[in-house]
Order: sequence, then C-alpha cells, then structure tokens
Amino acid sequence: MDTIFGRNKEEHPEPIKAEVQGQLPPWLQGILLRNGPGMHTIGDTKYNHWFDGLALLHSFTFKNGEVYYRSKYLRSDTYNCNIEANRIVVSEFGTMAYPDPCKNIFAKAFSYLSHTIPEFTDNCLINIMKTGDDFYATSETNFIRKINPQTLETLEKVDYSKYVAVNVATSHPHYDSAGNILNMGTSIVDKGKTKYILFKIPPSVAEKEKKKSCLKHLEVVCSIPSRSLLHPSYYHSFGITENYIVFVEQPFKLDIVKMATAYIRGVNWASCLAYHKEDKTWFHFVDKKTKKEVSTKFYTDAMVFFHHVNAYEEDGHIIFDIIAYTDNSLYDLFYLKNLSKNFEEKSKLTSIPTCKRFVVPLQYDKEAEVGSNLVTLPSTATAVKEKDGSIYCQPEILCEGIELPRINYDYNGKKYKYIFATEVQWSPVPVQIVKFNIQTKEMLLWGEDHSWPSEPIFVPSPDGREEDDGVVLTCVVTSDPKKAPFLLVVDAKTFKELGRATVNVEMHLDLHGMFVPEKDLKTETE
Repeated sequence: MDTIFGRNKEEHPEPIKAEVQGQLPPWLQGILLRNGPGMHTIGDTKYNHWFDGLALLHSFTFKNGEVYYRSKYLRSDTYNCNIEANRIVVSEFGTMAYPDPCKNIFAKAFSYLSHTIPEFTDNCLINIMKTGDDFYATSETNFIRKINPQTLETLEKVDYSKYVAVNVATSHPHYDSAGNILNMGTSIVDKGKTKYILFKIPPSVAEKEKKKSCLKHLEVVCSIPSRSLLHPSYYHSFGITENYIVFVEQPFKLDIVKMATAYIRGVNWASCLAYHKEDKTWFHFVDKKTKKEVSTKFYTDAMVFFHHVNAYEEDGHIIFDIIAYTDNSLYDLFYLKNLSKNFEEKSKLTSIPTCKRFVVPLQYDKEAEVGSNLVTLPSTATAVKEKDGSIYCQPEILCEGIELPRINYDYNGKKYKYIFATEVQWSPVPVQIVKFNIQTKEMLLWGEDHSWPSEPIFVPSPDGREEDDGVVLTCVVTSDPKKAPFLLVVDAKTFKELGRATVNVEMHLDLHGMFVPEKDLKTETE
C-alpha cells in the first residue's frame, strides 16, 4: 500500500522557489492549477480507492522566468469532518464510511436511514473550473468549492442542486465563445423521471450584482430523458460543436435501487455501477438554438469511455472523437489494494484505451436504401441505415494507447489537427506524453526513465498563428526516490524540452487542471 499512490502527501502552503533549467518562453506568465487525491489514510482508517483520497490542490506560478510551487489541501467539509474525527466519516464513491461504534443505537439508525438518498461529499478532487472571475475545485457530485487560485485557499461551498435539479454533474464543463459555461448533470427519479440536464452558467453578472454568484443566473438548456428510470448512464464528459451538444449515453450504468441500499448492505457506491455489454451506446445531439434533440436514433456497440477529445461539424455531419474501452477494468485497477509496489508489472488493463472517431450524418438522403452507408466524407467510419430508421455507427480508429486528452482549446468545437495526451498502453500509469497528428497519424513523444507525467496542458503563445504554436506543460512525478519531481515545459511544435522547474517536495499524482494566464487573475487588491 505504501506506494507513490497510497502515501499521504504533505502540503506546502507557502511558495517554494523551483530550480529552473533550460529556457522558459518570456510570455509564459500565469498559474498552472492542478487537482487530485493527496491523502488516503486518516487515523486508523484508509480509503479503498485512489480516486477517493482527500483533494490536494497544487500550483506552479510563472513570473518573469521564475517558477514557484505551492500545494494545499482543499478545506472541504469532508476534510474538516474527517480530520476532526481522526477517521473517515464521510463516504466517497469507492469507500463507505460507517457511523462511529461509540454512537448510541438511535444515532446509528438515523445514519443508516439518511444514507438512502446519499448526502454526497464535497471532496472536489478532479478538476478546476472557471466561472467569470472565480475558480472552483470540482468533482462529480452536486458540490463545487470556490478557491483562491493564488493562495489555494478554500472559499465557499456551492451546491448545484440549489439552482438546478441535479444529483451529480460532470467535472469537465465547456466554455463557449461568449464566455458561458456549459455543463451536464443527472436528475435521478425527480417527479418520477430520470433525465440528463444540460445547463448554462453566464460568464459574469451586472456590476451592481457583483457580490452574487453567477450560478444565480444558471439556465437549463434542455433535458434528455434517460432510457431507464432506475439505470442512468454514467458519464464523465460530453462534447460541443458550433451548433450542437454531443452526449453519449453508454451502457455503463448506475443502479439506483442498489445505490439506495448500498450503505445498509455494507458495500460502496462504485459496486452499483455495472457495464451491460449486450446493450447499445446511444448518441444524442441537441441543437443549441432550438434546444431540441435531433430525432433520428443514432447508436453504436457497447463501450465504456470517460473523455471526449473534441467534436465539430463538416458538410452536414457531426464528427466526434473519444477515448473508449471495451470494458470497465480501468476503475478497478485503481483500488489501492491493486496498487502494490510492483503494480506496474502486475496491473494490466484488459482493454486498451482507443481513440475512436465517429462520423454521424445529420443531413442524409431520407430515401437512402436500408443497409447503405450514409457517410459521404472521406473516412473509414460508417453510419448504416437500419430497417427501423435508426442509424448504426462504426468508428474510425485514430490511434491506441492514449488517455487524458487535451487540445488547443481555441479549436474546441472546430476542425482540428492535434491531440496532446498521456501514453498508457496496457498499464494504467502514463510513462510518456504524446502529440498526435490526426491527419498524418504522426506521433511525437516525450518520456524519461522512472517518470510519470500528468495530463499535458497546451498553452497557446500570445502571437500564435498555428494550432500548435505554444507550449505543453506537464507535472512529472518520479518512481526513483533519488530523483525530484518537476514541471516540464515542451515546445508544442517540436515536442522538444524547453525547460523544467524542479521542486524538492514529494509531489502527488494529480488528475486534471488548467493554466490561468496572468491577465485572468484578479490582483489581490481588486
């Protein structure tokens, strides 16, 4: 258990100056903010799953060629309750917390009842989201926590469900050209219906209302009914194009009845997720202007996926790229019992992540024959008309073995060329970062022995003309105790190292994050 995954990490709330080697571009000014699990043991109790650990934020601040590191635990209610009790008292997805054995029988009985509709955790450990001038730590529950990007201090707790009827929401929102945030959540058995809700948060509020949260002006764009009342699909992200929202309803589903009884049965909520490999995967496309779903039924074979890469429209088609698996072994690999000392050799995915491109003809000849392929773009992806009028889609395989995909976000929803990602192959731990050219299939790699890089983040250069004008940032932790972790800066065009900022602390493995340019940071006096 005492691997790089399981050890509790110390926080470093005061800035530590990193040792910079190489040459960082002078325009790179701002803060790289990252989030991920950092504490897995509290008192005598341990979390079961790596994704359950308490959220540890960390940041690299770039200022005039110098780099400063800091890290701080998110002071969520979950963190505070656990630390105060010196044991895990708030349940996470993979770890159920039980009432204190010292509690009397009435208090215990009440605990059991109150878990039927779970009060979810605010341990927001997955990503960072920007709304207006504010930054939030996010996960997949209805809670987000506001943070100060400069000091990593934890500010107020926000409950989405006060503004929109959702029990869970994704940690991968989208930002449109007008500065709105688009996100999705699931409303579970509300007024006898289970549905997926797409909502929009405006960027900022009129001056006189500055003190109010942007969420007060949240609006529901539309809702998509779940195919099953008690088995909604699990999803981690969604896609957007210029005119459409792309939502994939996969047969990786949550069993609501099992979830309501999980606490009493002594099992975790993760055990209530099941992959139904005999089912179909359904595609939903919502027109942003009319807020209506495209009526044609599009589907593909069963698959499990977490990350959308990008989506765009071309000649009446929607093209979207995702990283997909043929089973749900990925989640299980991250139970801490599986992350023992030699897990790199032992932990093997039974399904390799595959970057799939679906090409979906929204406009097609309604008179087309049954069995004909309706894709008219040059692609090996197909969309075949069935007898009942539904359309069966098969993807083009772009490449295999990549995860945690990022793009130049200026190209989000548009035709694009490059994916920046981590290379994973059969072990769940990334050993290299890659730049993949979708058109030529060329792959550029950066890797170093005993180094595990995190999700690579593309930062565009201010005077950039081309899609790959800029740098890629990744936090690198090392499995060699003699080697310190570092932040790596590579030239996005050549994928050659420009420089690194080494910090002599034990850095945690993180999940997602964002780069905040200096101009988007409020000065302390504002």
